[in-house]
Amino acid sequence: MRLYNTLSRRVEELHFPDGIVRMYVCGITPYDASHLGHARVGIVYDTLRRYLEHRGCDVHYVQNVTDIDDPLFERAKRDGVPWDVLGNREMERYLDALARVNVEKPRFYIRATEVIDVMQPIIQRLIGVGCAYVTDGSVYYDVKSFPSFGEIFHGDYAQMLETANERGNNPDAPGKRDPLDFVLWQPSGADEPSWPSPWGPGRPGWHIECSTIATHYLGPQLDIHGGGADLIFPHHAAEIAQAEPANNVAPFVRCWMHVGMVYMDGEKMSKSLGNMVFVEELLERHSPDGIRLSVLGYRYRDEYGYNPDRVAEAEQAAVRLRTAVETEVGGTQDRVDGTRQRERFLAALEDDFDTPGAIAALVDLADEILERAELGHDVKAAQTALRELGNVLGLTLRS
Repeated sequence: MRLYNTLSRRVEELHFPDGIVRMYVCGITPYDASHLGHARVGIVYDTLRRYLEHRGCDVHYVQNVTDIDDPLFERAKRDGVPWDVLGNREMERYLDALARVNVEKPRFYIRATEVIDVMQPIIQRLIGVGCAYVTDGSVYYDVKSFPSFGEIFHGDYAQMLETANERGNNPDAPGKRDPLDFVLWQPSGADEPSWPSPWGPGRPGWHIECSTIATHYLGPQLDIHGGGADLIFPHHAAEIAQAEPANNVAPFVRCWMHVGMVYMDGEKMSKSLGNMVFVEELLERHSPDGIRLSVLGYRYRDEYGYNPDRVAEAEQAAVRLRTAVETEVGGTQDRVDGTRQRERFLAALEDDFDTPGAIAALVDLADEILERAELGHDVKAAQTALRELGNVLGLTLRS
């Protein structure tokens, strides 16, 4: 299939010669975890997995949970609950919300705390090859040791530093050689969890968890790495810089596929701003199919502007599709099988995962089923096709 690669800024042909797709997607930090921005990421990659499996691929889909990170600790302290209790509660809430919109759990769903013993040898390796250094119980990655650092960002040093600082970087941390150097291991605060390490007790940095989990479960090279567009820098730039020298394999990822941000009232939907719509709230007014059609009605790499009217329109489309598969009207004249719409549907998904085009083909098929059924035509094969293709988009087509 063809997918847009953020690193090359081109739509590229992607082949899977052994029939296996190694796909990693960055997951959540579990607090306020079931808002529509997170749900969009879950729905898009669940649909991509379904499509690849429909093509006959064996998709090894891995996703992480960042269950140790500063925002989680800050929220736990604010709410007066243990960090792990908050993390477990919000992770279960997130998984439940996604299950209710028919998102299946990835094959491997891994907490950062499960792989700390795997991270430490990788950090040791990075120190050994000259890509990291130790200072006062912390280990930092030396960005100057990796000449192509930040290439995926497509910006200059000043822009990288500004963006990194906006997303949690401390340019003035004691012991840093470069303001952009990022932490691989750090001493824990007094009320934070801690693990023993060769550099003293502490906890890992954020970036090392994802490259560790990805390569531990999928090997040194991935076919597709996904996540929200806000992770391109510094997170995904850091993953590349860690994985390639640690494993001596390049490229780390064959295709970087990013999902556009979700906006509400002109602002990015985010936990920090509090401008969130939660999946549970949407399900009070809409069906799971309606929510999925609303999300997939935008191209995956475009921004998604939340609009209740657009969700209502998607719900109407869901009703139309459901009515088409449930209709018992029809006859024996002129069999309709949906071949034309099937070809359009598959061609759309093959071409940079054009889900709006795929939905248009399904609606066209539903319209033809209803029109031809009224004329007494045999539409059973077309109904079977509609159910099959609807399942590729994760639609249940049930009332």
